Amino acid sequence: VQLQASGGGLVQAGGSLRLSCAASGRGFSSYAMAWFRQGPGKDREFVSFISLGSGSSTYYADSVKGRFTISRDNAKNTGYLEMNSLKPEDTAVYYCAAGFLTFTTNSKSYSFWGQGTQVTVSS
Repeated sequence: VQLQASGGGLVQAGGSLRLSCAASGRGFSSYAMAWFRQGPGKDREFVSFISLGSGSSTYYADSVKGRFTISRDNAKNTGYLEMNSLKPEDTAVYYCAAGFLTFTTNSKSYSFWGQGTQVTVSS
């Protein structure tokens, strides 16, 4: 499966963005999905996870809990990350990832990656 992330941009602190991750190929609902991010000079870090199928299980990094919401629309082969109350420290390239797996924050466990979309939050 191929993933394409979009929706990044420049936003002021306190603002909102919605990232999308469009998947090509069949079987999207069979994959769990996650979002990672990599800020300037930082390692790639886990942001959020949603389970396969209906996406009944979701997980968030403590730094985004209560501000970000992950979701999926299997009919559209698309996953989303709704980001509210954005902070300058949220500035990063955001990557979507997918794989046949249960919850993990280990980026090496994910088989498929999108190309990344830049999110910049100004103070």
